[in-house]
Amino acid sequence: MTIFARCSLFLLALILAVPGHAACENLLTGSGGGAVVVSALPTSGPLHIPGRWGEPDQQIETGTYCLVKGAISAVEGSRIGFELWLPETGWNHRIRMFGNGGYSSSLPRAQMAKALAEGYAVTATDTGHQGDDPAFAIGLSQSIADWGHRAVHETIITAKALTERFYGTAPRYSYFDGCSTGGHQALQEAQRYPSDFDGIVAGAPGHNRTHLNAAFLWQFVQNHEATAPSRAILTPDKLRVLHRWALKICSGKDGPMKGLGGAAYIDDPLACRFDPQIAACSPGQDTAQCLTPPQVAAARRMYDGTRNPRSGELIYPPWLPGSEGIGPAHYPLPGWSQYWADPADPSQPARASFWRFWAFALDWKWQDFDFDADMEIVDEKLAGSINAMSADLSAFHALGGKLIEYHGLADPVVSPWDSIDYFQRVRAQSGAETSGFYRLFLAPGVGHCSGGPGPSTFHTQSAIEAWVEQGRAPERLIVNAMDGDGSEAMSRPLCPFPQRSVPLTDDSVGASLQFACTSDRRLRTKSIAARYRR
Repeated sequence: MTIFARCSLFLLALILAVPGHAACENLLTGSGGGAVVVSALPTSGPLHIPGRWGEPDQQIETGTYCLVKGAISAVEGSRIGFELWLPETGWNHRIRMFGNGGYSSSLPRAQMAKALAEGYAVTATDTGHQGDDPAFAIGLSQSIADWGHRAVHETIITAKALTERFYGTAPRYSYFDGCSTGGHQALQEAQRYPSDFDGIVAGAPGHNRTHLNAAFLWQFVQNHEATAPSRAILTPDKLRVLHRWALKICSGKDGPMKGLGGAAYIDDPLACRFDPQIAACSPGQDTAQCLTPPQVAAARRMYDGTRNPRSGELIYPPWLPGSEGIGPAHYPLPGWSQYWADPADPSQPARASFWRFWAFALDWKWQDFDFDADMEIVDEKLAGSINAMSADLSAFHALGGKLIEYHGLADPVVSPWDSIDYFQRVRAQSGAETSGFYRLFLAPGVGHCSGGPGPSTFHTQSAIEAWVEQGRAPERLIVNAMDGDGSEAMSRPLCPFPQRSVPLTDDSVGASLQFACTSDRRLRTKSIAARYRR
C-alpha cells in the first residue's frame, strides 16, 4: 500500500471518528421511550447570555456543537422539555446536567455554555412546563410530579441515550449540579433514582419544600396583623438593625470576619444564641435604631422557627443570625424580607400561589391557615411528590455514587439547619460509611447559593470528579471571592461537617488568613419533628 493510500485511510478514519453535521441531524430519527427529538442542529458560538440583577451580559465561546431540543411524555398528560448540547470535537466522555431555580422553566444556559466549552456534553430540562408561576400545575398532579422529581430523571435517561448515538459510545461518567431547586432535584436523584448519576452536587437544597413554603408563610403571619396585611410589624429597615446587632453579638471579642470590600459576616453563627431583645428601644421610644416590643416579639418568633402551635413541634428550622439583613446591593429588600410578601401584592405572603394552586383552592386565605391541621393536609397531598426527605441513600452508596452538598451559613432563603438535620439523619442511618459517599460543607458569610460577604465561588466539579473517578474524597473544599477584574481577592477552605474551618490568627481580613479544620464545639441542633420529615 502506498504512503498516499495509507494517509487517505487514516484521514478517513479520523473523519468517521468525529461526529459531524450528519450525525447531529440523524438524531431526529429513531426516538423512543416517550421521547421525541424536535430539532437537532449544528450550532456555533459564541453564546450570548443576558446579564441578571445588574450584572453585565456574557459572551461565552462554545465552539461547534449539536443543539438538540426535545420533549418527553413520561405519562399521559406529561410533556417534559429538554435541551442537550453535544460538542462536535473534544468531548471528554462526561455528561453534566444542571438544575433549575424556583418554579422556573428557564435553563441555566451560562452554566451549560461554560461546561460545553470545557468538553462536556450538557443537558437541562424545563421540568415539564413554561414560566415561573406554580399556576402551571392547577389540578394536574402529573405536572407536579414532573416538577417535583420526574423531569430530571427522564431527561438524563434520554440525554445519555442520545449522547451514545451521537458519539457511538456511552458517557463514562455522569454528573448533576444544582442549587436551591437544583439542590432539591439533586437530592431527589440520590434518593429516588440512584443509578442516574455517578456524582451529584447539591447546593442549598430546597428539598423540604412543603415545610419551606410553610416557613415563608410563618414569617409573614408572625409579622402582620390580619386586619392590616400590607403593613409589616418588623420592617426591612429594622431587619438591618437586627443584622448589625447579630454581627456584634455573634462575632466574639475579635469582631466579625471581613469579606470582599470589607463587608462583615459571622464566622460561626451555628454556635450563637441571639436574643433580639438586645435591640429593644427604651420604654416609650421608637427610633430607627431600635425595636419596639411588638417588633422584638415578632423577631423572636422568627428566630425560633416554624412551629406547630398546639404541640410546639418544629415544622421548619429557623434561619441563622447574620442572614436576616444580608442581600445584594442592587436589591432593595434585605435578607428575610425577600420572602415575606408577594412582590406584586404586599398584602399577600410570598408563595401564595403555591397554597392556592397546588395545596388548596383559589379562594385560599392566609389568615385561615392552621399550622397544625392544614400542614397535615398539605403533606398528605404533596409531600410524596415534591419533598426529598428520605435518609436512606443505601442504593446510591451501593452503586458507588458520591454526593457533595454545600450551604451558605448566611442563606436567608433555605435554612442551613435543614441541611444539617438531613445530613445527621443520613449519618444516623449509614453510620461511619456516610463520609465515604456524602459530605456536607457549610460556608460562612455566603447567602443563597452564592453572594454575600464571604467567599462564595465553589469549586465543586473538580472535587466531585476527583472523588468519583480517582477515589479522592474532599477533605477540604476551597471557596474564593473574585475582584471585578476576575482576579482572586480572597479564599478559604471549608471543612466537611461537623468540622469547621477556624482562622489561625487574630486578623479578621480573609485575604491574609490561614485556616485549620477543627471539631471543637458541640452544637444544639434544630431538629425537625419526625412527622415533618416526609
